[in-house]
Amino acid sequence: MAQDEIVLISDPRVLQIQIQENNDPLIDMRTIPELIIDTRKSNSSNSYFKLRQSVLMKLVEASSSLPDGIRFLIVEGYRPLSLQTEYFKKHSEKLRNLYPDWTSDQIYQEASKYVAPPETIPPHSTGGAVDLTLVDSLGEELDLGTTMNVDPEESECACFTSAQNISETTKINRQILVGVMLKAGFVNYPTEWWHWSYGDRYWAYNSNQPTAVFGPVG
Repeated sequence: MAQDEIVLISDPRVLQIQIQENNDPLIDMRTIPELIIDTRKSNSSNSYFKLRQSVLMKLVEASSSLPDGIRFLIVEGYRPLSLQTEYFKKHSEKLRNLYPDWTSDQIYQEASKYVAPPETIPPHSTGGAVDLTLVDSLGEELDLGTTMNVDPEESECACFTSAQNISETTKINRQILVGVMLKAGFVNYPTEWWHWSYGDRYWAYNSNQPTAVFGPVG
């Protein structure tokens, strides 16, 4: 997996994508037996288990392409904009403390690698994005190189999907995840191996679609 140019969600080329909302409803992922829903986000959101209906269908499609004995573990879907704002402010403050000489623009740019700025209509806040990993038949998480939601500073950028500072086993596991998700029509945020989306502006940009179909929910 070679390292390509990283286009951030805050990139002007992404932000210029128009949205034609299709009003696809949010659906409770817990009703789908093919998916395992983790509860680690339950203390910060009461909506983490929801996704747009068409996204959920594509996720089930991707699940059916996984090798025998491997399943998805879904950690987060929909994220209210208020929570997204909180996450972005928190990470920006962390970066200010780590790099006191950085300008506001530098902080914004670096923070955008980990948390989409709230004014960009973040993928999670459209209900079109999902954070997930892989588990074996016993429910144990496979080695994907880093823990989920680790930031670039903590992981020395090993959280980047195409990172090379990971083991060969990890690269194989990531290739499995990438393969089934791309086949189902998702796009990845390349600084987070666990983050995939469909229907939002980032998806539209990377899929060469003229418009996005999901705007903010709530």
